Amino acid sequence: MARCGDKLLLVAAVLLAGLSGAAAEDAPVNTIQDVFRHLRTCWRPPSPAKARPLDITVVVSFNRAGNILGHPKITYESAEASDNDRLQYRIAVMEALQRCTPVPFTDAMAGAAAGRPFAILFRSRKASPDKTSPPTQERRA
Repeated sequence: MARCGDKLLLVAAVLLAGLSGAAAEDAPVNTIQDVFRHLRTCWRPPSPAKARPLDITVVVSFNRAGNILGHPKITYESAEASDNDRLQYRIAVMEALQRCTPVPFTDAMAGAAAGRPFAILFRSRKASPDKTSPPTQERRA
């Protein structure tokens, strides 16, 4: 199973490298909350026809200019996700990062954010499960 996970990461990394980024045209990003808000404006989860809804977390760092520094890393995916679900959501995360970078940091935020890791949770499931369903198991990527 580890080989499949490696392939999913490779596909996501290739997509990230291969797509041309267009910056989201939002107000300047001046706080940590603005970083999260900015990145979530670019989130487009796969349609339910392509993949079941899941939650996914990516850790990403930026340079002072707001470009991605290094390689984003998926650190969490919902446990019930199939290989196809994970692939579709990893692609969607990388596309969101492409749409939102470079992040339009203010000068002050550029200095504070440069090189720091941000763990961004992209949710497409209900925020709180209903009381009749059993709790789901979390799965680390």
